[in-house]
Amino acid sequence: MAKSPAKTIVSASVRGAPAISIGISDKDRAAIAQGLSRLLADTYTLYLTTHNFHWNVTGPMFNTLHTMFMTQYTELWNAVDPVAERIRSLGHPAPGSYAQFSKLATVPDAPVTPPKALEMVRILVQGHEAVARTARELFPMADKASDEPTADLLTQRMTVHEQTAWMLRSLLEE
Repeated sequence: MAKSPAKTIVSASVRGAPAISIGISDKDRAAIAQGLSRLLADTYTLYLTTHNFHWNVTGPMFNTLHTMFMTQYTELWNAVDPVAERIRSLGHPAPGSYAQFSKLATVPDAPVTPPKALEMVRILVQGHEAVARTARELFPMADKASDEPTADLLTQRMTVHEQTAWMLRSLLEE
């Protein structure tokens, strides 16, 4: 005699969480989660660098850059949670330690000695462009797997990072 569906669901939840069945294969979910982990590491590293520069900027552009960096690090801070939660939605743990981030990130850590203001701007341009590249590299995989939520998240992140890089580059023009 076959078990009723209700009993199967109850017994599955007693044993633990049911298998993830969202229409994306285990292999694709793992690969996308790995790519999102790199995006998370890059975003968090850029957040730390931007916050560092907010604290340490000096010179004639102090007020402008101090305020701009605060806006940027706040946006980055608000971005890490959706990325981490998407990784969790795909059934994988989100990295969350400096050791993990340092292995995953393509964005370099902030210089030990704070650079001059315009060098900070150059470093942040490079950081935002790097995060945009990380998101763009993952996009085809998410698209191929029909992972629309990840594709949407990546599109939003690319838009923010490309626009921020443009705004920062504008400060470097003479």
